[in-house]
Amino acid sequence: MPKIQWLLLFLPVALLLNFAHINSLAIFATSALAIIPLAGIIGEATEVLAEKTGPRIGGLLNASLGNAAELIITLVAISAGQMELVRASITGSILGNLLLVMGLSMLAGGLKNGRQTFDRRNVDTDATMTILALIAICIPSMFNSYLEPNKLAVEELSLGAAGVVLVLYILFIIYTLRNCHTTSCRDKPDTQVDDKLSDRIEDKPDDKITDKLRENEIRTPVWSTRQALGWMTFSIAGIAVMSELLVGSVQAATEDLGLTPFFVGIIIVPIIGNVAEHLVSVQAAIKNRMDLSLSIALGSSLQIALFVTPVLVFISLIMGKPLTLQFNQPELIALTAASFISALVSLDGESNWLEGAMLLTVYGMLGLAFFFLPASL
Repeated sequence: MPKIQWLLLFLPVALLLNFAHINSLAIFATSALAIIPLAGIIGEATEVLAEKTGPRIGGLLNASLGNAAELIITLVAISAGQMELVRASITGSILGNLLLVMGLSMLAGGLKNGRQTFDRRNVDTDATMTILALIAICIPSMFNSYLEPNKLAVEELSLGAAGVVLVLYILFIIYTLRNCHTTSCRDKPDTQVDDKLSDRIEDKPDDKITDKLRENEIRTPVWSTRQALGWMTFSIAGIAVMSELLVGSVQAATEDLGLTPFFVGIIIVPIIGNVAEHLVSVQAAIKNRMDLSLSIALGSSLQIALFVTPVLVFISLIMGKPLTLQFNQPELIALTAASFISALVSLDGESNWLEGAMLLTVYGMLGLAFFFLPASL
């Protein structure tokens, strides 16, 4: 992520603006920009640790820490009592991964490489799990109108749903690890492409082809384990501080921009927290590695639905500010539509740029609708 690390310059700028109490909109913008490279560093550090610990533990680390930035932002928002922002960011993260990231990946990959193929067995499991997880976390919302007079019942139903989803997540991890054990779960390069390129190199050397082969080589980590842990600690601390500034200035900033906290939570916050991961997914698609690209997009959605959401519910209870899974009707419709359309375009094992454009169109229409929604629903 060297290209976005220059955004770290906004970290001291945000601190100075906050110290001087200058313009909440500027504080909001600079703290948001500072979170982007910090999230990218966490991702890189996690990859280094994964290389050191092996594929099984490494996969678990990626699963647990892949959404660290967003988890921190939402925890700060819970502490500030901004539950609408938290629920909107959960919805926005899932929508962003299923529609925006998959759409950009399929569009960019299709324009560069034409029709692309991937192993639909893994995608089938991830897509089905995503739909099941969304059904589980949406159940409290569907029964809310019947339980609304009893606030305790709504909280208990949310806790029960979170517990069930967390159990499903554990089962998913067990299944994934066992499947990795039997099928050698490693990130394999595209051997067909490499064989063709190698044959062409033997016939006629070509610097461009050699560069292409180098792109598919497994890169060795540039950090030691101690350095990775150090950078991860720095990034988590930095995100925590920037999240405080971001959440603290969101109310004033939204008023200046004419936006609602709901729109900020469902569109802006998820993009800020996951932009580094989004870039990796799109780059993988451009390099014709659609298995990796879709694994990132669908895997991130699963992490939000199966891990981040129930963890937030339980931690909020400990914090004395219970988070209930009471999503509004537009959110439920959007989540249902996104889960099914993303499954439909990915279950055939092929993708093209038109399918990517379809997903982006749906995301754009939803974003426009969310922009015009009133502050209180």
